[in-house]
Amino acid sequence: MYRRLALGRYLASEHTQGPWDPRTQHMGPVTALIVHELAATAPRPGLELSRLAVDVFSPVPVAELEVVTGVVRDGKRVQCLSASVLSGGREYARATAWRIREADTPATPAPAPPAPVPPPSSEHAASWLLSGFGYGRALDWRYVSGAPMRTGPATVWGRLTVPLVEGEEITPVERLAVFADSGNGVSPAVDFATHVFVNVDLTISLFRTPAGEWICMDAATAIGPSGRGLTRSTLYDELGEVGTATQTLFVAPREP
Repeated sequence: MYRRLALGRYLASEHTQGPWDPRTQHMGPVTALIVHELAATAPRPGLELSRLAVDVFSPVPVAELEVVTGVVRDGKRVQCLSASVLSGGREYARATAWRIREADTPATPAPAPPAPVPPPSSEHAASWLLSGFGYGRALDWRYVSGAPMRTGPATVWGRLTVPLVEGEEITPVERLAVFADSGNGVSPAVDFATHVFVNVDLTISLFRTPAGEWICMDAATAIGPSGRGLTRSTLYDELGEVGTATQTLFVAPREP
């Protein structure tokens, strides 16, 4: 999805293209790139990413990007980090992340994990997600419920099939971040052909660190009467639930 040019600088590939305009990126890769850069920012053993909130100021171009990170609040038990995504000197997105120390705690009973990853199907192979744009083709999508282009809630497994950064290892948290911004896309409440429903933010909250390459999203979208919407997604790995993702949506009819 990206090729590193220098410290904090990357060139986006066609695998980052979003569904609304081939010149702009899906926020999934951008979010994962933020996580990738934050991992190298003031790392401390025992502190794990627990929350990431990304505000999107404008669609991110498929171009050269700079990711600038910093420490907002440093501590032994909690740590707050920041990140900005820039291109051509303009800021397109800004993020805040919390790390929380790991310690033994009595885990509450977790819900049962979702259904196992289903095998590929002919419908899956011909889906709009795979054929329509670069990001869609860069993931392996497996629907447990719902279907591509069908309105309503959906439960979907996803797995990244290309490297996030060329020549660099990807972590399970980065895999989750790539996928977590797809909730509004897999559970649309209005028709993609007639409306835009673009998220202006993404908040990921994790109560444990994900594991493995497959991430599952149980997503549902609600549209209000005044041009706004909200997508809520429960996130899983193959061991069970790991957290949630929410997206605030700008909703409008497509212009003729």
